[in-house]
Amino acid sequence: MAPETISFARGAPSADILPAEAVREAASRALESDWKRALSYGTGRGHPGLGEWIAELHGVEPERVMVTNGSMEAASLLFRHFVGSGDRVVVEQPSYDRTLLILDRIGAQRVGVHLESDGVDVERLAEATAGVDTVLAHVIPNFHNPAGCTLAQPKRERLVALAAESGFYLFEDDPYRLISFEGEAGKTMLEMDGADRVIHASSFSKTVSPGVRVGYLVGPPKEIAALAKAAGETFISPNMLAEAIVWELCTSGALEENIAKVNAALRERRDTLVAALEEKIPEAEFVVPAGGYFLWLDLAEGVNTIELLDAAKAEGVTFVAGPDFMLEGGSNSLRLSFAPVTTEEIPEGVDRIARALESTRSRAAA
Repeated sequence: MAPETISFARGAPSADILPAEAVREAASRALESDWKRALSYGTGRGHPGLGEWIAELHGVEPERVMVTNGSMEAASLLFRHFVGSGDRVVVEQPSYDRTLLILDRIGAQRVGVHLESDGVDVERLAEATAGVDTVLAHVIPNFHNPAGCTLAQPKRERLVALAAESGFYLFEDDPYRLISFEGEAGKTMLEMDGADRVIHASSFSKTVSPGVRVGYLVGPPKEIAALAKAAGETFISPNMLAEAIVWELCTSGALEENIAKVNAALRERRDTLVAALEEKIPEAEFVVPAGGYFLWLDLAEGVNTIELLDAAKAEGVTFVAGPDFMLEGGSNSLRLSFAPVTTEEIPEGVDRIARALESTRSRAAA
């Protein structure tokens, strides 16, 4: 019998760390105290109470906030609002695959800028935007998906200054900020922005669960109003019940308790994965993520991770090959998500990848 597959592919937590009881209790409270709003249509701005809580979290006025059906809907609305066919958009390399896909479908001119161990190469980004019209730069500052790195504070300051000087919008895509294993993450670029050029996005998919589909945007009032209008015209209403439940979690303290539990579990999984890689695949090069879900592996030149994935599936393990996150290249890289895999499964999963790597090399040498 084939072994049960161990999947490092999905960016979602395993069921054992989902807050089922806390969500059940929050849903009960929402349907007791907020039932009219929770069961009715809302506006494009989302649940007012949750919007006010988010505004307080970020130290901004509520008019700068809109709550969305997940941060991916937020990103899709934002890209379609700002970006037209042929417009230049700077993306990190590697970058989130769904970002690359949406921009490609819009017809954007995607300009890749290399990631370093402390985030995007800011000087190359400055060169890429100098003297040419650039609409947007997409940056994942904390515990990057897929690269795992975190953007250094001086780079954040430089990016905010560049956006103000050059006139492009800086899309700060920050869903992993609170999934931090080494203390609080650094200041957001939103906090540093004095020119209304930063639009910040985040999500409760990581701090509550993927199934709640609640995210948000914070940005200039004029742009948020336009995006909220587009959301209402496109989707009629956000999921007011889910947003009411999340609001209850936020105001009751249950969200904070769940974040502490999730971070402890994910930190242990990260540590187990790092130890297993160092033992079983010593050639692998990677940044040890200080939070989030992901670790990006660079293997030796000549390794083809698309072929490696086929061999890995035969061994009973999956991951995502590097080219999915690149405009070009990435053939010897791959992404591992430690969120869906328990500490008991991780060493065996890495061992299966190591065996698959050995078998692909043996076949290539034959």
